[in-house]
Amino acid sequence: MAALNEAAGLGPRLGALVIDWVLCLLIAGLYATPAEKAWPAPLLLVLANTFFLGLFGQTPGMRLLRVRCVSYADGGVIGLARGLLRAVLLGLLVPAIILNSEGRGLHDRAAGSMVVAAPRSPAP
Repeated sequence: MAALNEAAGLGPRLGALVIDWVLCLLIAGLYATPAEKAWPAPLLLVLANTFFLGLFGQTPGMRLLRVRCVSYADGGVIGLARGLLRAVLLGLLVPAIILNSEGRGLHDRAAGSMVVAAPRSPAP
């Protein structure tokens, strides 16, 4: 059973990934420059995606661009285990660019997730 929303567009998804990547580069840069050690930023991206998607359904970049990652079956959060699987496959990048007709990459299909447009917050 598909999530109630349709897949988010490729633009917001890619934009959210770029925002998250820049944040990870900045934070990892506090530890070491990418020229010295290349592994901190990708590791931080995997950990951040696991944590934020697994528990909240959105990374900071996704929140800014109003998309969220939900369970394909029921529209809920995907949990840490599926978040980790999705994040590791996203780190490999190739599964993320192989989309099906529903707009789900291999990483989403393996994790049983889908990236959808997030509803706007109600005005105060």
